[in-house]
Parts: sequence; structure tokens; C-alpha cells
Amino acid sequence: MEVRTWKDMSWEKVTEGISRKIICGENEMIAHVCLKRGAVVPEHSHVSEQISYILEGALRFWIRGEELVVEAGQVLVIPPNVPHKAMALQDTLDLDIFSPIRTDWLNHTDHYFQKPTLEA
Repeated sequence: MEVRTWKDMSWEKVTEGISRKIICGENEMIAHVCLKRGAVVPEHSHVSEQISYILEGALRFWIRGEELVVEAGQVLVIPPNVPHKAMALQDTLDLDIFSPIRTDWLNHTDHYFQKPTLEA
């Protein structure tokens, strides 16, 4: 067993506008993701199911040809292997839950963050 406190953890800089804190169990992973207004998560997919709970702010998602806005207090479930993209409409704090664990985040092979992006 392990007890962690978000405020005691350091932010990992992913891009100029995106930072995260990660906690892993054996099968699931949870992350606080901080996105500055205008930050873009380029289109990508992964084998993990993703649950995104917006704690503060708002994200615009593009999934399966649909565009939707998820705001503070709302939760989005993204099935495994579904390509998706997001952009922060405001400074945003997001709580992401993944199963299985995103090993690309842990071993820093999540190179999709470095793809050039065009704002929508």
C-alpha cells in the first residue's frame, strides 16, 4: 500500500504548455495533467481505455470525426485504440485514468506530443 499527495509531487514538463504528475498501481495509472490555454495534445491512440475528468477549465476533443467540449465537472470515456486529439480552451487541470498503464508515459516514448500541430 502507498499513500501519495498530489501537492507533494513535482510536475513533469511534457511540452511548453503541458505538464503532468503520474501515480501507478499494478494495472491502472492516474495522472494530473495541467494544460495551458491553447495547448494541443496531437492526435494519437493507445491500447489503454482512458477516463478524463476535467477538474478545472475545458478541453475541446476531436474523436471519430466528432468535436466536443468537456468542461469542469464533466467526464469523458475514450475506448481503447480510438484516435483522439485535444486542445485546452482555458487553463485546464485534468485527471486522467488509464488501464492498462501507459508505459509510453513512464519510459518517455510518448513522442506524439512532439508532432507539429495545426490549431483547429
